[in-house]
Amino acid sequence: MTDWSFQDAKNRFSAFVDAALGGAPQRVTRRGKPAVVVLAADEYERLCRLEKANAPTLAGLLLDIPRDDRDFDRQSLPTRSLDL
Repeated sequence: MTDWSFQDAKNRFSAFVDAALGGAPQRVTRRGKPAVVVLAADEYERLCRLEKANAPTLAGLLLDIPRDDRDFDRQSLPTRSLDL
């Protein structure tokens, strides 16, 4: 990944975009700290599809809850008084 200062990325925008389209993500720094990463749209879409494909389903999460047959102690909490 190539680092560009914000000013360099702005001044050489065509080269900056061409580098991203070439398949190498480009990181932009602002005041010396990483600010954003620019990558080609097709790479971004591929990453979104990959994330969605690997996302767990609600059913899968529920089935992954550990199960046992042990009893558990309930906490005894004071009840609230209600003004009706």
